[in-house]
Amino acid sequence: MSSAIRNQYDPDYVSLPGETLLEVLEEKNMSQAELAERTGRPRKTINEIINGKTAITPDTALQLERVLGIPAQFWSQREQHYQDFLARQRESDRLEKQSEWVTQFPFKEMAKLGWVEFTKDKIPQCLSLLNFFAVASPEQWVKHWENRKVAYRKSVAFESDSAATIAWLRKGEIEAEKIACQPYSATKFRKALDEIRTLTVQPQKVFLPRIVSFSAEAGVAVVFVPELPKTRVCGVTRWLTPTKPLIQMSFRYKSNDHFWFTFFHEAKHVLQENKDEIFLEGSADYDPDSPMEQDANQFSKNHLIPESNLNRFLANRRRFTKVAIEQFAAEINIAPGIVVGRLQRDFGLPQDQCNGLKERVEQP
Repeated sequence: MSSAIRNQYDPDYVSLPGETLLEVLEEKNMSQAELAERTGRPRKTINEIINGKTAITPDTALQLERVLGIPAQFWSQREQHYQDFLARQRESDRLEKQSEWVTQFPFKEMAKLGWVEFTKDKIPQCLSLLNFFAVASPEQWVKHWENRKVAYRKSVAFESDSAATIAWLRKGEIEAEKIACQPYSATKFRKALDEIRTLTVQPQKVFLPRIVSFSAEAGVAVVFVPELPKTRVCGVTRWLTPTKPLIQMSFRYKSNDHFWFTFFHEAKHVLQENKDEIFLEGSADYDPDSPMEQDANQFSKNHLIPESNLNRFLANRRRFTKVAIEQFAAEINIAPGIVVGRLQRDFGLPQDQCNGLKERVEQP
């Protein structure tokens, strides 16, 4: 093969394959007419290949191999590389017209977290986001994500940024793909929840991985994904497949009472097995009277602090002292911060009291 061929066959080179063919003909002192005669192709076809109006087909590549002594694979790859370049060029032109799509995402923050590769140029940003979301175009992103049905649980005091929330959800999918889960079993998951409850008294470095492993054995993927700006999401439950539910948490509230309440709330949504819904704690559309949300709230409260134990504690205590709370928590083997949070929410303990019993839970 000539040096001209070797130099031109470069993955970054996007000239017409016909230009390479013309160089070869000139090296061999062969006219287009002679090549047409030797290959059995019309002169017009050879001329159109040289001028980029006709592609080199596999049959033509084989004929060029016999006549010119250059492997058919070279010609086919040369043509394929050129066609790939044209396709990417068309895509780039299209994305340039749709570059505003990128501006709705917190791209800089996503890059800092390592979700996408940082760049300041809009088209590379667009390509990076499409790869992240695993969609072919901004239009398909809209169809796949924005039209999905979502059931929300969140304070009406906030409004979440939908694009950032969708990015957060997508990251959860990506992380869940890395977790090898057994097929979902409600019976096994209920048993796993009993084991997980005992972890509330353990340090974060112990309970986080064990939550993941215990849940995976029961068929539930649990992932922890940092909150993006303006998302204000704590947790979400959804089914990735009919046999693989996902619980995703953000550590938005950095105290263990919120963390554990949210986890068991989302766990109940898994047990409800409403596989067509996405239960997302992150929207102003939260309906506190929703039966499924009330059910999940009550499940979380009672699983963490059994009602019978709580009633005995409330009956015997006129004041919620730090010592009393610590003793009660030790009796039922639960983190005292969880008791504090429950008393503050439901039984009048002032929000500024006993917070020293709570522990911080943060993204590792």
